[in-house]
Amino acid sequence: MLKGRIAKKRGHFTIDVSFACESGNLLALTGPSGAGKTTVIRTLAGLDKPDRGQIVYDKKIWFDAAKIWVPARDRRIGYVFQEHTLFPHLNVEKNVGFSCKNKTRITELLEMLGIRHLALKKPHQISGGERQRAAFAQALASDPHVLLLDEPFSALDTITRVRLRKELKGLKERLDIPIILVTHDLEDAEYLADTMINLPNPKATMQHLNEN
Repeated sequence: MLKGRIAKKRGHFTIDVSFACESGNLLALTGPSGAGKTTVIRTLAGLDKPDRGQIVYDKKIWFDAAKIWVPARDRRIGYVFQEHTLFPHLNVEKNVGFSCKNKTRITELLEMLGIRHLALKKPHQISGGERQRAAFAQALASDPHVLLLDEPFSALDTITRVRLRKELKGLKERLDIPIILVTHDLEDAEYLADTMINLPNPKATMQHLNEN
């Protein structure tokens, strides 16, 4: 399980959120642009440090105020960004194998994501949906403790988005790890999530405070 509570100041407001996600479940973080969804997921990855709070994975403390800070490299995180992070000069197989030298595992992931036939293709030779499947395989290649997905469908057309959403639901059922999804799309969240956290609109919060 991944759980905790973090608070981090961003400009004129503070993100303050509690969370818990069991292995095999998906937690969706929703909310408008600027609400701090990506900031939250970056703190879970160890890329940003919260101002206060605690992050715990499977009884191991990753962050506890100023006392404990486990760096990103020691958290074993799989991270799929909004735009894929494939190396343009490497083919799909080598991209997936960049953090996994086990040939059997690479083949297994390519088959799991339905892209084994694209193993020798480079990113510019495949479609956007295929690139995103390769990015999922790349994120899973290091056998992560937690999978973080930051708006993974936002750059895709509607048909590809719906197809990948269904594929992610099937993939979730095969993975026994917590999955955190950042999305502004409630259809994605409602279809995929076991639990949801909606971050408030900071502009609306500030307007309410000013009115009072």
